Amino acid sequence: MESAGPPKQSTPSSSSYSGGSSSSRIPEDTIIYSIFPDSSLSPPPSSSLESLHLQISSHISQFTSSYIWQHHPFRLSISSHSPKCPCSSSSPSIPHLCGAARFGDNLDDEWFIASLLFDISEKFPSVTARACDADGEFLLIEAAFHLPRWISPSTTPNRVFIRRGALCIVPRSRFPETPSLADALRYLAGKEGEEEARAPEAVQAAIRRRIKGYPEKARLDMHRVRVRVPVCVAKVLREEPCLIALAVEGFYDRDVDSMKYAAKMEKFGGGREEEMVRVSVRMSRAMYAQLVQQGFQAPRCYWMPERREGGGRRLEYVEAELGMKIACGMEMMYEHRRREGLEGKGSTWEAYRESLERSGYFECLLPGSMEYRRRMENAMDYYRKSSVFSRTSEMMSAPVRRIDEILALPVSVDEFNDIDLPSSDDDSWLYNGEDELNAAIAERQKEMEAYESKHRRKKSSREQRGTNQSSSPQLDDFDFGGMVKSMQEFVSKVSSYEGAEVPKDRESEEVEVNAEHFIKEMESVLGHFSQEDTSFGQDSKEDYSSSSDMDFDEFEDGNDLSDDPLDEDMDDAFMNSYSNALNEELKQTTLKKSFIRANEHSTNDNEGASNASKDTEEELTPVDVDVNLVKSLLDSVSSQQGLPGPATNLLGLMGFNLPQDTSATKGK
Repeated sequence: MESAGPPKQSTPSSSSYSGGSSSSRIPEDTIIYSIFPDSSLSPPPSSSLESLHLQISSHISQFTSSYIWQHHPFRLSISSHSPKCPCSSSSPSIPHLCGAARFGDNLDDEWFIASLLFDISEKFPSVTARACDADGEFLLIEAAFHLPRWISPSTTPNRVFIRRGALCIVPRSRFPETPSLADALRYLAGKEGEEEARAPEAVQAAIRRRIKGYPEKARLDMHRVRVRVPVCVAKVLREEPCLIALAVEGFYDRDVDSMKYAAKMEKFGGGREEEMVRVSVRMSRAMYAQLVQQGFQAPRCYWMPERREGGGRRLEYVEAELGMKIACGMEMMYEHRRREGLEGKGSTWEAYRESLERSGYFECLLPGSMEYRRRMENAMDYYRKSSVFSRTSEMMSAPVRRIDEILALPVSVDEFNDIDLPSSDDDSWLYNGEDELNAAIAERQKEMEAYESKHRRKKSSREQRGTNQSSSPQLDDFDFGGMVKSMQEFVSKVSSYEGAEVPKDRESEEVEVNAEHFIKEMESVLGHFSQEDTSFGQDSKEDYSSSSDMDFDEFEDGNDLSDDPLDEDMDDAFMNSYSNALNEELKQTTLKKSFIRANEHSTNDNEGASNASKDTEEELTPVDVDVNLVKSLLDSVSSQQGLPGPATNLLGLMGFNLPQDTSATKGK
């Protein structure tokens, strides 16, 4: 039966942004954040969420109004109004504020958002916030050298929060298992939770060092530079300064298709010198580095001054080159957004298509085949009718519509002439950042060395206590003869379906196996056999247990029919020749050197003996089986490096517990 359409459950949802679900995947270089007011935990939920939203937005606007974000700004929305709510998977749903922001190559954007969450939780004491990214709890990663030992990625879901300007970790003593989001928030809202869940001071200090200086540090991260751009680009950037981020993104992430738009420059072209104006542009340091550090040849239709040496002329070319990159990025961004807005594709369509592939909608069809194209068209039709398509189209087309509105107004070059422009900021930080980087590395190295030194001291003290309190015999006092005797007794025992017997004079626990119960369990799994095959009466038991022995006895009886002495002499001659040939083969290997012989110490003293006499002596000297057994066991125990293994397990069954060999550690 042909599929009428793609499965509805494959529609992209907020699972890509859910926080805490193991199956969810947070996009790379993206931070998701949530703010939970205490009032939302009381039934019925309070209706003051809109008021809180306005208060928080007004509070943070003083820090973010003049900041240029790398990709997405810090923006909060009410969970019921957000299709990408980070906590939509929580059940029951808790009304809260949430958001997601892609920071790209500018990691400072992520820590700026983290500092804002700490500031919000301190300004509004009755809220609890949390944040995570593709790496998980990045706040804990920053303080990894100071965390309690029980914390791991598997134990942190619904435990890490921000409250009253401090990091809180829900203790395991209160919730041995993973707590629900509601239980964790209720616990933090109480007096006991505020005191018990507060992370250790070393953890707080590590995070404070990382967010120290914000939001002032975010302002210093801005870079102002003079550029020469077409008048249309200047007008767009004057009306919407934040669009510089999209222009840099379009330039930095360009591909072959978008380069075709830059070659024509139909929207933002500057073919004549009269169309160029000088403006001052603000951007982040990361954006400035992305523009400056990439080589790019200007399109033929774009005017560029001649490249000449000299202070003024060289500066003019540098300003024009940087403006050309911004104009080309604006052109590529505009055309790309316009096309994506019409098609409604982008990241949401890719997520939708991948979900169809995972659900088996295409059934391993070859891409490009007739059936594959037909199903792809059905998927596209279904996608265009969904609400995701309209939201994506609206989001992708928003910058295009705004640019069209700005360019629809009359624009003149005279508007930008005779304007006193601020000078460009010093960009020495771009080339002289080695000292700052080395200082950061040295600080982290110092922190790592302190952590390792602390754990070495703890390990040394534990070993010292273990040495003082241990009453186990030393290696020299160990009874190797008893170990050899027990091993020989163990080998001589007959094993059965119940297992191998350990020596009776050693402490061990017997393992009892009920044969009839075991057979019944096997029948229940494998199914019931016929009565003739499964009748285990007295006669059948005797036949079953002795069948292999009877066959062997009959085979031996058949060989014993002939008692001719000539046959015995032939057998002895064959065995002798076979043994000699085997010894000759072994002489050519190093196997004989791996065994210790009975009087090896005496043969080592006869250094003047000939090689022939040594070989003859080795052939006549028997192998010391006991010494080789002890040596092999000790080598096996030593190779385990103190961990459980076959040798220690076998010796443990016999009641032997080898003491630690400290000679190796002393030599280190």
